[in-house]
Amino acid sequence: MAGCMEKERVIYDSFDAYPVRNGSLSEMEYTPSVTSFHLWSPNADEVRLMLYEEAEGGHAFQTHHMKLGDDGTWHVDVNEDLKGKFYAFNVKMQDEWLGDTPGLFAKAVGINGHRGAIIDMVQTNPTGWENDRKPALRSVADVVVYEMHHRDFSIDASSGIEHKGQFLALTEQGTQSPEGLTTGIDHLKELGVTHVHLLPSYDYASIDEHTFKDSHYNWGYDPQNYNVPDGSYATDPTQPVTRIMEFKQMVQALHQAGIRVVLDVVYNHTYNAATSAFEKTVPGYFYRMKPDGTFANGSGCGNETASNRPMMRKFMVESVLYWMREYHLDGFRFDLMGIHDIATMNEIRQEAQKLDPQVLIYGEGWAAETPQYAADSLAMKANIARMPGIAAFCDEMRDGLRGPWDDDKKGAFLIGNPGHEESVKFGIVGAINHPQVKMDEVNYSNKAWALEPLQMMSYVSCHDDMCLVDRLRTSVTDLKGNDLEKLDMLAQTAVLTSQGIPFIFAGEEVMRDKKFVHNSFQSPDSVNAINWHNKAKYQWVFNYYKGLIAMRKHHPAFRLGSAELVRQHLEFLPVEGSGVVAFRLKDHAGGDAWDNIIVVLNARRETAKIEVPEGKYVAVVKDGWVNENGIGAIYGPILNIAPETALIVYQE
Repeated sequence: MAGCMEKERVIYDSFDAYPVRNGSLSEMEYTPSVTSFHLWSPNADEVRLMLYEEAEGGHAFQTHHMKLGDDGTWHVDVNEDLKGKFYAFNVKMQDEWLGDTPGLFAKAVGINGHRGAIIDMVQTNPTGWENDRKPALRSVADVVVYEMHHRDFSIDASSGIEHKGQFLALTEQGTQSPEGLTTGIDHLKELGVTHVHLLPSYDYASIDEHTFKDSHYNWGYDPQNYNVPDGSYATDPTQPVTRIMEFKQMVQALHQAGIRVVLDVVYNHTYNAATSAFEKTVPGYFYRMKPDGTFANGSGCGNETASNRPMMRKFMVESVLYWMREYHLDGFRFDLMGIHDIATMNEIRQEAQKLDPQVLIYGEGWAAETPQYAADSLAMKANIARMPGIAAFCDEMRDGLRGPWDDDKKGAFLIGNPGHEESVKFGIVGAINHPQVKMDEVNYSNKAWALEPLQMMSYVSCHDDMCLVDRLRTSVTDLKGNDLEKLDMLAQTAVLTSQGIPFIFAGEEVMRDKKFVHNSFQSPDSVNAINWHNKAKYQWVFNYYKGLIAMRKHHPAFRLGSAELVRQHLEFLPVEGSGVVAFRLKDHAGGDAWDNIIVVLNARRETAKIEVPEGKYVAVVKDGWVNENGIGAIYGPILNIAPETALIVYQE
């Protein structure tokens, strides 16, 4: 670095001895007069910076020897205007050059992410970006999440969207299906969700950005560069500024629509360990290894990262904060969160809440295979009580409703199979300890794992595994009439009256199917795309979802937000036999709040009868319809609930 003496090189004999870089992990800082480059590689023999005219191919027009400075970080300044150029680092260790890499923390890249791009980040801000504001959110208890993939949501011709499969799809207003019903961002507003959960949208390796429009598809769980948007969702992946600006335009448009944005993050593994930026910069450090020296595989994808190591932890924390500051994101879903250690997840949550007290953080509380780390220190579902402010998906409720993950043909509560009622009740209370939930009858867990209900994500399907419609068709062999729609709505009634955080898979509200493909991560659009004709075909179903979301928003009894309040106000009603779950939300009088709300989920093929306190009740959900103003009066002490439907009433 200009004006600095090079530090004497130290050889560290273990990863534990490696110094931690102070300050930001930024590796490229541009100004018109000088661009500064930095790379952390404590045990490197030598580090070179190569400058290129193009994002791919060709030879470097300049090569610079970097000097070792503090904390194992190498530096060089280039005193000229490099805007529009590309760069790569090359690290030499034990007399071997490891190969070009854009670095650990590239914030802009060229096509396919092999080289870093030198840009002025200010020029990536859309008009009015400085005035972008997060939509108001009183409490995480108010959240309703909608999980979507950019391509699925807008690629079909029926979407009426111009920028199909791209970030900009979520900026278009006034889009309609051929039947004249809202699609795109207007559809999300109409539905009433508070958060959009975007499947991985950073630069991932499994799609060639040159040819992605030719029906290439992937969910994106193949990380390459964690801190820059993927080019396949941009209008021009060859222009480094474009993907960044268009991602920001998308966030800005969603915020203006009153919707917060969650990014699916996959820090648990990289697409290919041997060729990753981690391995080409500091070999071995960022991954856990098996005793035989091979890569551990908690992810099931060939490797698992070592969040417990100080620089990996720092990387994850700083990456999350960077997405919040630079892209104004509002939440994060952690893929295979159970691979990460508890201390790292807690630090992420603590630092993120300093920027946004209502930041939403949740993840999968499991791993694909057993991680190479102490089980009692991992961010598994069983340890969620030690991670305040972080939620995990409730597979007990999911599989209690629809059936086990490992047998698509086997149903559960929704198809009337007995023995799953306690698992559904466990999800209704938000995975907390409740005196009326018999934990010895709950699937997968023999004790409550959440301290507070907002530590549980309530759901019945998501992007992976069969979607709800396919699962019902597979597990119910004698569907008749509108049985499919009724069971779909019954499932979502459980989700949206749960005290956890409701989570909806995109398209469920219009009876989306995926042609029975169990794991559609690389299936074509014909499998994954949402057919927007379905909104007209199943408008009854859409209106039901919309009505349930509005009811949840308007009546705080459905989202108490506290374990103590749930135990105080939610009581399960006695039921004879199986296939029915009934509960009452009591003592909520005052203002416009409903009192003595009764929710009954009837999965039986015949009418169910429930005994309730005497009095006059107003039905707001009945026979597949939702109307907060009332569908009609019902009198206790006996309530009749139609087959395969939910009934929700309150007492006047």
